[in-house]
Amino acid sequence: MKLNYDKKSKDPTYFIQMGIRNGKKTTTKNVARIGKHSELLKITNDPLSYAKQQVLLYNQEVKNQGKACLELKVDFAKKIKATDKTISNNNKSNIGYFFLQKIYKKLDLGVFFEKVTKDMKNEFDPNLVNRFITYSRILHPQSKLSTHSHIKHYYEKPDFDYIHILRTMDIMQEHYDEYITHLFEKSSSFLKRDKSVCFYDCTNFYFEIENPDEDYVDPVTGEYIKGLSKYGFSKDHKPNPIVQMGLFMDKDGIPLSMCISPGSDNEQTTVIPLEDKLIRMFKGKKFIYCADAGLSSYHIRNFNSMGGRAFVVTQSIKKLSNELKKEIFKDSNYYLLSNDTPISVKDMKAFDKFDEKNKSLYLDKAYKVIYADKAYDVGLYEEKTYANGKVRKVKSKATLKQKIIITFSRKTMEYQRYIRDRQIERAKRLLKNLDPQTYKKGPNDITRFIKKKTNSSNDEVYELDTQLIKKEQQYDGFYAIATNLEDDAKTIIKINQGRYKIEECFRIMKTDFSAHPVYHSNPNRIVAHFMICYTALLIYRLLEKLLTDKVQHFTSSQIIETLNNMEVANIEDLCYMSLYDGSKVCDALNFVFDLGLDKKYYQAKDLNKKIKEILK
Repeated sequence: MKLNYDKKSKDPTYFIQMGIRNGKKTTTKNVARIGKHSELLKITNDPLSYAKQQVLLYNQEVKNQGKACLELKVDFAKKIKATDKTISNNNKSNIGYFFLQKIYKKLDLGVFFEKVTKDMKNEFDPNLVNRFITYSRILHPQSKLSTHSHIKHYYEKPDFDYIHILRTMDIMQEHYDEYITHLFEKSSSFLKRDKSVCFYDCTNFYFEIENPDEDYVDPVTGEYIKGLSKYGFSKDHKPNPIVQMGLFMDKDGIPLSMCISPGSDNEQTTVIPLEDKLIRMFKGKKFIYCADAGLSSYHIRNFNSMGGRAFVVTQSIKKLSNELKKEIFKDSNYYLLSNDTPISVKDMKAFDKFDEKNKSLYLDKAYKVIYADKAYDVGLYEEKTYANGKVRKVKSKATLKQKIIITFSRKTMEYQRYIRDRQIERAKRLLKNLDPQTYKKGPNDITRFIKKKTNSSNDEVYELDTQLIKKEQQYDGFYAIATNLEDDAKTIIKINQGRYKIEECFRIMKTDFSAHPVYHSNPNRIVAHFMICYTALLIYRLLEKLLTDKVQHFTSSQIIETLNNMEVANIEDLCYMSLYDGSKVCDALNFVFDLGLDKKYYQAKDLNKKIKEILK
């Protein structure tokens, strides 16, 4: 604060003036009136010295008490400034991204971009671009064009063009492996990561396009270029071309690495190449591979039986050999998971589930360990290449040391039967008005319970398949896990239960980050799009982990909504006023990151100082 007055005036008015810097804009405001020279003569012989003393006292009060009294004149007749713009701007500014920025800085991506672009003559800062398109993917996910139009909503008001977003994406894709490795190494130095178990899964993302990418063979070089967006199996049955993402995460649900492949590719082929990269990133450190049954072929299990690694994967009971199925349904050698006391599956199915005394048993599980070293016993296949070049799946005859842990849960059995009973009722209603011309049997929908047969008159008729229903019922409540670990059943089951976190990662990307539909058609930009989504997921998961460890767990919607709501309004360039109120999430964020963003008013210099300290 300084003294302001008209030095040429014979009777000047003295003001306390504040200098304000808001980004590149610098201005001054008179925040308090001390008095007119002639007025002050009534109380002092030297009005100028008195005014200077008032400024010193005012500055001392601000320093000691952290507050200032500002005079704000409001002219209700004053109109907003007219412009040539078609659409009015929203002048609120988000400061919630400061917390994300704190983690982004820890990842040293500025150093990464400086390294990979040192020989390039860029007229823009790719790190600045990547920063804000990453924050936008978390806080305000849209297409890249919409993201650019919304970029001024952030307090820093970053200045770059839409073309700079595309160029940054090209740089990222060109250095894909370096980028993913950099994120892993920096996140590991920033936060201790539990890499003892690595979970893997694949998911699909669909495109807002009608036709898939065509494969191309260069007529000169013979180079084969496979299209990235392809028609493939989509769990939500969307008829759009899709791309496939494979994701590795650590025991805490924090991403480790990822890969992108065409939607038509077999997801099992993505595992070993990506895991090879993971092994190099880990510098040979041992870990346990954990995945579902669809990503646990013979080759994958065998690969994770070498180099000190191990595997814990779900196992389809229906694909087991008849010999092993007999052993599973043989009601012997079952034990309670909670205390290892012998238990009968028959007794587990028969007790009164509504009796309060049986509640602990209802929540418990029975388990059995079966040793199955021969790979063909668990229905595994491997690819065999013949002399004519054809590749076929053949039953694996190799020996693979493993055991299968079978669990039975009464609670799970009741749930599965409840779902099936409802499906059977729907199938019965469908039978009443079934159109044979439109009848298509699906492997998992209610039509699987309907079978077609020919009656004595050679007419096709449809009826309920009671044999299939009975066959399915025998598997109710049973679950299988295959592993080569020597640990006890309880430890193996606990490891496998952590797989839910990778499904949560995919849900966050698809729902909270709106990772699809994908609007890009250029394959390089498609990959870069998912690199941005991956970076956003990593930053979010690190933030979530810090909050959980130091305060408490909050859901993704609670955290993201709070960060989004942390907006401030510029009050006549005097200060910024918070437009958000206090909350548990806000308190937790400020406790963990110590940014002090829990005030009602902020001076621009204070917010600028916070930004500068984060980025230094």
